[in-house]
Amino acid sequence: MAVKGKISVNTENIFPIIKKFLYSDHDIFLRELVANAEDASQKLQKLASMGEFNGELGDLNVKISIDKEAGTLTISDRGLGMTAEEVEKYINQVAFSGATEFVEKFKDEDTSNIIGKFGLGFYSAFMVSDKVEIVTKSYKEGSQAVKWSCDGSIEFEITDAERAERGSDIILYVNEDSKEFLEDHRISEILNKYCKFMPIPVIFGTETETIKEGEGDDAKEEKIEKEKVINNTAPLWTKDPKELSDEDYRNFYKELYPYGEEPLFWIHLNVDYPFNLTGILYFPKIKNDITQHQNKVQLYSRQVFITDEVKDILPEFLGLMHGVIDSPDIPLNVSRSYLQSDANVKKISNYITRKVADKLNSLFNSDREGFEAKWESIGLFVKYGMMSDEKFFDKAKKFCLYKNMDDKLFTFDEYKAKIEAEQVDKDGNHVFLYTTNPGQQHTYIESAKRKGYDVLKFDSMIDNHFVSNVEQKLEKVQLKRVDADTVEKLVEKEISMESLLSEDDQNKVVEIFKKALGNDNMDLQVQALPAEEMPVSIVLPEFMRRMKEMAEMQGGGGMFGMGDMPGSKNIVINANNPMVERILKSEDETAQNTLARHAYDLAQLSQGLLTGAELSAFIARDLEIMNK
Repeated sequence: MAVKGKISVNTENIFPIIKKFLYSDHDIFLRELVANAEDASQKLQKLASMGEFNGELGDLNVKISIDKEAGTLTISDRGLGMTAEEVEKYINQVAFSGATEFVEKFKDEDTSNIIGKFGLGFYSAFMVSDKVEIVTKSYKEGSQAVKWSCDGSIEFEITDAERAERGSDIILYVNEDSKEFLEDHRISEILNKYCKFMPIPVIFGTETETIKEGEGDDAKEEKIEKEKVINNTAPLWTKDPKELSDEDYRNFYKELYPYGEEPLFWIHLNVDYPFNLTGILYFPKIKNDITQHQNKVQLYSRQVFITDEVKDILPEFLGLMHGVIDSPDIPLNVSRSYLQSDANVKKISNYITRKVADKLNSLFNSDREGFEAKWESIGLFVKYGMMSDEKFFDKAKKFCLYKNMDDKLFTFDEYKAKIEAEQVDKDGNHVFLYTTNPGQQHTYIESAKRKGYDVLKFDSMIDNHFVSNVEQKLEKVQLKRVDADTVEKLVEKEISMESLLSEDDQNKVVEIFKKALGNDNMDLQVQALPAEEMPVSIVLPEFMRRMKEMAEMQGGGGMFGMGDMPGSKNIVINANNPMVERILKSEDETAQNTLARHAYDLAQLSQGLLTGAELSAFIARDLEIMNK
């Protein structure tokens, strides 16, 4: 038999399109061809289980072999094989998926493990080949083996062939630009990336195995060469969670991330309605660098690796997790490289978010002490989720923890109760005071403590965003950094402290400081504060500081120039501090100016604003004052 003809395509330009645009990475051709071979093997297994095939299955596997002399790469299987008619139907009619028809024919049976649904996969071979041949023999009794050949045009030829066993050989005559795919190390790299969890054994190359015979003095070791199976055909996520131990999950994590730290805990996903989804998601130990934990979740479809770009399936904050998700219900385009948005993707995303929240809530309720011990890593993840996902926020506010300066952790409700007596302002708002830098803001923290206030630590990389975000969602709660105002105004009360200075004296003090600082336009305020508080304070109003920080994060001045906006800090003179009284009463103008400048520089020093020449001048002046 010899048949020649033209491949049924809508355009004669199909092959240039395939070669240049169909797949973003050329190495994907091997994934497609191995997946097809696995598909053919699984179909035969299914037919045997249903009594549609009564022959010997034997060892089902997929073999990859290289012949450098001939310049060929061959993918072989012992699956269904094809008749000449089936070759005509499935190969010559581009984008007709055999798996789709197979599932339709046996729709009342369980066909969930058929890879399929990948359409043009076979034709990806032409991305790297001048010519492709198929030598195939159907499992059907009495079938004649056939050979299909195509040189990358729309012309093909089918002839009779010799093949002893059922199955198929896909033979690629690798083109000059793709000789890398005739190198063992390159093929191993691709197989390890895409095929390491496929359900049928994938064989490539050989490995040495040492066999021990006999015991004691008679013991002998013999080294033998054996075919190398590169994949784990039954990865952990395909197994029943009830049969698995913690050690099994830790070992699988090491298999996925050989150099990663041990995970904190994990979630085993297993749902078959209203969509199919399996997988294992791990909570890694997250430090302050979020970026090193992103893009670590791998997406599979029936154990075939698709991508680690899962941002369209997982909410952004879940991208910090590690692990595997596997679903045949996630739609993929022809190259399997980009996810399409549809109802199932949204359902899957919501399901995973809910499972993660439920797991965290369960851990919090069952082992509060253990949960707190892991909070350094969990906290970044939880806060990220609360900012980016409303449904997660609703669940997480019950177990999100807030750490104070005594390193004690509280839930939101627990902390509200703790500060009820001292930190409720005249409008009934609970005022959460916080520090972003305990070292730099130590002076302000100590002032708050003397007032009987408690101070939270918000010093992680996302806390600036978290503060603004969470405040909008909580009723009758204000969050203020400890240097957002003077200690008397952080939590505003009906009763205010009385000033020891008259209004005239306050005006005089302002003029003295303006002259000493050489700035008539400086915005100075005089307030009655406790005597032990600093003579001068520099405070950064909460709203203005947040706007300034946001503008700086967006690249400098921002759209309103707030990165360098005036009035973003207030200078407050303490009317009740003895040093201010000394400055006011001094009759030596030089001494008066020196002390006023020094008081102002102390305020700058407390905010970390005193640097360079100003810092040197302050030190020299301080030595001069001490020596008098």
